[in-house]
Amino acid sequence: MGQKLGQHFLVKAGILERIALAVCPAGEDLVIEIGPGRGALTDKLLQRAARVIAIEIDPVLVEHLRVKFAGETRLEIIHADVLATDLSQWGPAPISGNLPYYITSPILEKTIRLEVPRAIFLIQKEVAERLVAKPGTREYGYLTLQTALYADTEILFEVKPGAFSPPPKVDSAVVRLVPHGRDYGVGDRKAFLKFLSASFRQKRKMLRNNLSGIYGKEIIDAWPEASLRAEKIPLEQFAEMFRRLKSE
Repeated sequence: MGQKLGQHFLVKAGILERIALAVCPAGEDLVIEIGPGRGALTDKLLQRAARVIAIEIDPVLVEHLRVKFAGETRLEIIHADVLATDLSQWGPAPISGNLPYYITSPILEKTIRLEVPRAIFLIQKEVAERLVAKPGTREYGYLTLQTALYADTEILFEVKPGAFSPPPKVDSAVVRLVPHGRDYGVGDRKAFLKFLSASFRQKRKMLRNNLSGIYGKEIIDAWPEASLRAEKIPLEQFAEMFRRLKSE
């Protein structure tokens, strides 16, 4: 059930309880769950939230959920692609989900832009480490900075393969993302993200190699950071460079 989408269902009760507690530390009026699967986390969320909106794309799982939770009026099961769903229509509710690897990045990109109190996701450990990576480390990159621009992120705990059915071949981790509303003085965050993306275009190249063709060789060569690689530069410094670029 659901395996055609590459899903691994979390079944360990203790982990499910910890995730539900992270989503609803003090109870919530409403929680949005992405990819409820067979409803194991949904069940725990219903114990802590007044209402749950569960968005599932797999029609077989949707039918399973409707049978499992028949008569549960506090649960609304929506058969839809979360990437094509306006999550803001339900207001600023916490978001949770066990995200398949192939769709993790676009869901993160979508949810961190929302005005929600928190998002709690179970994701591949390797991706979680990229989200919280520090400058100068192998994991640090565009995904790190794109996320940090919108949200504060922390790894809450790791989850071993044995907690899933079937067990994945990789370790997982639960992350908490809290949108912060800061723009680091860049103003146009869309343009800033294009600047960041260009800076990391060839990760091992110096900034002058990545940026000169776009923003002008004379401008970039005059920067003290021109000979640095993007992976060495923190977000605040990138923001300062972008402000400098706009003024030039």
